[in-house]
Amino acid sequence: MTIRVDTDDPTPPYEQIRASLAAEITSGRLPAGHRLPTVRQVAADLHVATGTAARAYRELEQAGLVETGRSLGTVVRPGNVVVPDRVEAATEFVNAVRQFVTLEAALDAVRQAWKTSLDLEESRTGRAPHPGTASDPRLTARR
Repeated sequence: MTIRVDTDDPTPPYEQIRASLAAEITSGRLPAGHRLPTVRQVAADLHVATGTAARAYRELEQAGLVETGRSLGTVVRPGNVVVPDRVEAATEFVNAVRQFVTLEAALDAVRQAWKTSLDLEESRTGRAPHPGTASDPRLTARR
């Protein structure tokens, strides 16, 4: 989890913190049940006032992204991952790369990125990839 506060950005620091955490949660990078650092820790790490970090956490809680309990601290609530539209995401990718590489080169790059992502996930979680992943024979290169 990487959160930064840009002091040159006109966006208030609490909003930068809230937006960064919300993006991590809705993308699934912070899974349900993940415990967030304490408000004091966030404030110290980002060199902001404790009240600034507390406001970001309050707004995340009001949005239903996290919940706070005395003994648990602040944890990510389940059911907040937003699945991007696959066609829209693929279209954006194609528009960004088609003038620079061939279709086959782009597909090779996607396969490699997919495999790298799964390898990182497996090393982090200790679980083998599931069906529909790079180890699935349906996803191997067709030549």
